[in-house]
This record gives sequence, C-alpha cells and structure tokens, in this order.
Amino acid sequence: MEESIAGLKRTKMCGEFTSNDSGMEVVVMGFVAKYRNLGKILFVDLRDRTGVLQLAFYSDSNIETFEKALRIRNEFVILVKGVITNRTEKNINKNMPTGEVEVVVNELKILSEADTPPFSIGDVSANEALRLKYRYLDLRRESLQNKLLLRHEVTLITHKYMDKMGFINVETPFLGKSTPEGARDYLVPSRVNKGLYYALPQSPQIYKQLLMISGLDRYYQIVKCFRDEDLRANRQPEFTQIDLEMSYVDSIEDILQITEGLVKEIFKETIGIEFPSKFRRMSYKEAMNRFGSDKPDTRFGIELCDLTSLLKNVDFGAFKLAQQNGYSIRAINVKGQADISRKEIDKYSDIAREYGAKGVFSIAYKNNEVSSSLLKYMDDNIISSISTITNAQEGDLIIIVSDKDKIVFDALGACRLYVGKKLGLFDENTFDVLWVTEFPLYEYDEDEGRLVAMHHPFTSPMNEDIGLLDTNPLEVRAKAYDLVINGQEAGGGSIRIHSRELQRKMFDLIGLTEKDIVDRFGFFIEAFSYGVPPHGGLALGLDRLIMLLSGTDNIKETIAFPKNQSAQCLMSGAPSTVERKQLEELYDKNK
Repeated sequence: MEESIAGLKRTKMCGEFTSNDSGMEVVVMGFVAKYRNLGKILFVDLRDRTGVLQLAFYSDSNIETFEKALRIRNEFVILVKGVITNRTEKNINKNMPTGEVEVVVNELKILSEADTPPFSIGDVSANEALRLKYRYLDLRRESLQNKLLLRHEVTLITHKYMDKMGFINVETPFLGKSTPEGARDYLVPSRVNKGLYYALPQSPQIYKQLLMISGLDRYYQIVKCFRDEDLRANRQPEFTQIDLEMSYVDSIEDILQITEGLVKEIFKETIGIEFPSKFRRMSYKEAMNRFGSDKPDTRFGIELCDLTSLLKNVDFGAFKLAQQNGYSIRAINVKGQADISRKEIDKYSDIAREYGAKGVFSIAYKNNEVSSSLLKYMDDNIISSISTITNAQEGDLIIIVSDKDKIVFDALGACRLYVGKKLGLFDENTFDVLWVTEFPLYEYDEDEGRLVAMHHPFTSPMNEDIGLLDTNPLEVRAKAYDLVINGQEAGGGSIRIHSRELQRKMFDLIGLTEKDIVDRFGFFIEAFSYGVPPHGGLALGLDRLIMLLSGTDNIKETIAFPKNQSAQCLMSGAPSTVERKQLEELYDKNK
C-alpha cells in the first residue's frame, strides 16, 4: 500500500548534501538505485536528478525500520527521515560528490513499489528500440538527464540574451497553410472545414517575415518545426529551432553579429569555451571545391584536388563524361594508406555509391611504384601531373571520383569524413566554427525539370548578381549563410526579399504560375503592398546544438521523447489507427 507524504517536505535533493550538513535531521526522497544487504546493515543508494545519496539502515538501532527496508528493491520510490552522518575515513567514496556522508535512517515510507525494469537503468548496451519503448525509464539515466538540463540551460541563456538584444518573443501558429516548396508538409485535416487541411510548419518563415512587416522589428522564439521526410542519421520529424528575424538589415553583418554573440555566450556559459572575436567565413564555392561539402569539417586537412582539365581527354569512358557540362573528376589524397586491402578500397566505393557515384578509382604509391588499373589509359606525363596536383608521395593512396559535380562533391566529401574519423585526424574535444556564405540562389531539380530555391523562395540575391536572374540564374549568389560547427550545420538563414517585383520574379523563375502564387502565397504577396522593411533572419537547430555541446553523436539523446528512424514513437505507439467515428467527423462518409 502506498504511503502518504502529507506534511513532509524534502530538506534538500540527494546530490546537495555535504559534510557541512553533518548532524542535520533531514527528509529525503527519490528512487532506489542500488541496495546492499550486509546482514545487520542495509545500504541503499537513493537517486534523484541531482545525484546519489547513501542511506544506512541499522538493525541494532531501529529493527522495525530495518525490517521494513528489507522489502526495498531497485526503482522503488521511498521517503526517509534520518540524520546526516560523516562516513569513516576508510568508507569515504571519492567518486561520489556526496561520498563523505550518509543518512542514518530512523523512519522509512515506501511511496511506490516497482516491478523489475526490462533493462538496468543506465545500461546503454541495452537495445535502443527497447530503451525507446520504455523511454521514461531510460530518462532516469544520469547522462540523459544531464543533456536535458543542458538544454534547459541553453534555452535560459537564449531568452536572456535575446531580451538584452531587444528581441521580442512571439509565438506563431502550428496550424497553418500548406505551401509545398521544400520538404513535405505534415497535413492536419480540419473537422470544421471538411475537405480542407492545415499544415504543420516546417519553419515559421512566412509568419516571422509578416512580423517584420507588422513593425515588431526584432522577433525570436524557440519553436517546434515539422518535416515529413525520409529520416537520415540525426534527423527527427519534429525538431526545435532558435528562430530570429530583424528589420532594417540589407547585408548579412547584423545577423551574423547577433548570432555569433548568442553562440559565444552559450558555449562560454555551458561548457566554458571561449571563441575568438569573429568566426571564420568561407564561401560556398570554396567550401565545395576544397572539402566537397557546404558544411565542411575543417578540423583536419585532406582537401579535394581537381583533375578535370588533366584527365577529361583521357581515353577512358568515365573520364570522357567530364567533357560534358557539370561533370568533373576530383580526388583526395589519403596519406599513408597505400597498403590497405582491396576490401577497404571497396569501402570507399560503397560510400561513394550512397551518393550516386558508380564507385571510386584508386592510385597507390607503394614500393616506389605506382599501382592502379588506370595506368593503361595514361602516359607518364599524366601520372606525374596527378602526383604533383595531389601532392602524392610514397605510401599515399589517391581516391578518384568522376561524375556530375554534385555527385563528385558529395561522394568525395563523405569519403573524406570517413578517413578523418577512421584515422583519428582530429581532436573530438575541439570545436571548429565557421560561416559558409554566398550560397547559390537556385539549383536545378532534374526530377522536376526546373529551377528550385536552394534555401527557400524568400531569399534575396546578392545585389551585384541581380542582373544574372534574366541571363544565368544558376550563377546568382544568395544573401544566405550557414553556421557550421565540426562539420554539422548548426543553423542557417538569409536576408529576405522585400521588393514585390523581385519576390514575384523569384516565384516566376522556380516555375510557379500566377494561380500557384495566389493559392500558396496570396496573403503574403498582398502584405508586400503595404510597406516592407529590409529584413533577414536565421534559425539555429537547438537539438543539434545540444548534441554538439554534450559530445554525443546521437540527436535522440538531446530530446526527451524522440522518434525512431521510421518516425515512430515506440513508447506511445504513435502514429496509430483512430476510431472510425473520428474519421467520420473529419470526412463526409457519403463521398
């Protein structure tokens, strides 16, 4: 039978007691983490989110309480009254913050009994699916609680900083209009308006721009966003952004300055790391050419080398494709790996194929010879030039990919990251932060046969590139920027279009008809008729930021109740079927 705690309050939480509290009569509550029966003495480790405190039950001083304590098992929830006592010198546990003291218990209340858990609390070797099913048990794990406490701390720092910078916290709707230009929307049918649907926001993009048109000048919120897309590593169908927008900015400087200040404050206050006065900047073009990624991890070298002009006329099928527009031949030099096995080289091909390449070619420099299946297609001058361009030396391995530019960049960029991780080429405990700027405004979607906005259709082009919109839109650079930390996109944003004419041109170039524009964005375009301040903004991914700060490589550990890779909540069973009555309320059953 459960016992009451009426009239009893905790003196402190478990992890807060020290030797200074010796002699204090206390009331403590928590979960039983461990118990040890030594015959006439029973020790119990009591746990709450602040830490663990040892309890001691002595049979010779309080037999009734001792016998009651013999019922205790792991994960029981208990209340004890007792006296804080210093441990003897030999019994001090230096690995516990409370290891100098224990509570000598004189009264015990069992508040709730517990069945044996399906896995030991704190056992990270337990199957992840099992731990997600019993997430409320896994959340008792100290490391997970610490990540959520870190998340709490980051949100507090954000609120204080944004208030100090003059930003106003404004909530925007979750039930909005579907504007399918980007990832797939989550749709919500309307019961009141049968046959019509809301869409959950992929971001508050249109609303925050409307807030600038409303004259609120500086907005922010910490907001949930939703994207119905196939999940890759460290993606969730619902995620959280630190979202901001500000008026009267036409260049990126103001946005970057505000964001840098926030990120520096977060890192300093949470993990004690101070960054230089200004984050490095790199153009999108430079990032792709050097690292094969628009989110480059620059904690280590291994840069891409362009072999296109050297090899495009070589009489080899894969290289001849490089004569076509948009194809290239590039390579990385994997230093000191010439002796790796065929199986390991195949691993590079497997990685490349994940990004659309047909595989990789390799050249090994070992035993003072050059070894490659490509040698029969190349003369000594070409081989020598490859060595020069890639800085190849004895013991090196050259990995080559030939395909469309995007495929080459993605494939070699992924191979580069694999090498960096496998060979331990960077310090996991360091933080490398930079801005990537000057993204293309458009990219070509081959599946749809049209231009699409690389970020979103409200991004402003660089002033000096506006003339290219009519002649060569793929060469137009955007006033867009991403914050990259350790090869992870931590946030991104842009200066927005504030001209009616330019916004309509942007829509025209991505193939939207007048009907499309009116149906999807009519209310937004109409707002442009009433005065629009120049404005821009950014969103930081809170989940990913916590992942970086806490040193985990699993984004699910930063979220209290995450989904699995199939967008399912294994704990609650969502998504699930619903009752027919609910569906009949949403839809006309006669149709």
